[in-house]
Amino acid sequence: MTESSLSPEDAHALDRVIGAGTPQNVGYFQFWFTGQKWEWSDEVARMHGYVSGDMEPTTELLLAHKHPDDREQVASALANSIETAEPFCSSHRIVDTEGAVHHVIVVADRMVDGENEVIGTSGYYIDVTHTIEEHRRETLDDTLPELYAARAVIEQAKGALMLVYSISAEQAFRVLSWRSQETNTKLRALATQLVADLRSMVHCTTGMRTEFDHVLLTAHTRIPASEPAAEH
Repeated sequence: MTESSLSPEDAHALDRVIGAGTPQNVGYFQFWFTGQKWEWSDEVARMHGYVSGDMEPTTELLLAHKHPDDREQVASALANSIETAEPFCSSHRIVDTEGAVHHVIVVADRMVDGENEVIGTSGYYIDVTHTIEEHRRETLDDTLPELYAARAVIEQAKGALMLVYSISAEQAFRVLSWRSQETNTKLRALATQLVADLRSMVHCTTGMRTEFDHVLLTAHTRIPASEPAAEH
């Protein structure tokens, strides 16, 4: 029996991410260091061009799908994750079975057993290949009015995501919106907490990406209980 510092419901709550009604752009994975065993959700399988159950994920298979220019970097990040028992985090490109290129961010946290020993890493593949469509923005205007009421703090949070993950402003907004919907948390509250958490990372250099992934995936747990849940 394993535990993860991510919410156990996360793996089964991916139907409300940004892009509902279109192919899912977020998928869940787990990786055990011993034996290098992988599990991936249907969404991650589809990012690689497979139908659910068609292919068993392995380290060799995943590396084979990395863009040739990114493969060495990803292999190095994975080897470092195994050696140091740190989460596997990366920004890179995937080439699916049809030859299409997907730009993805891997956001992950430690996976621990019942004795709190780190046994692997689990998290999400976020496909940021496409920017948010204009009609999706119009929908968000109606469902997330706090975007405009608290633009400053949301812009700060977006800026942090852009810096850490080397992504565009629209892709950063997509990631924030995903976490808002995934955790049923108001976007304004999530951005506020994320910016507050960043203050503790001001002097962090080594492992900043790993720490930021943890902050992003857990920020909603530190929001005061008095803050109402998001409405979607």
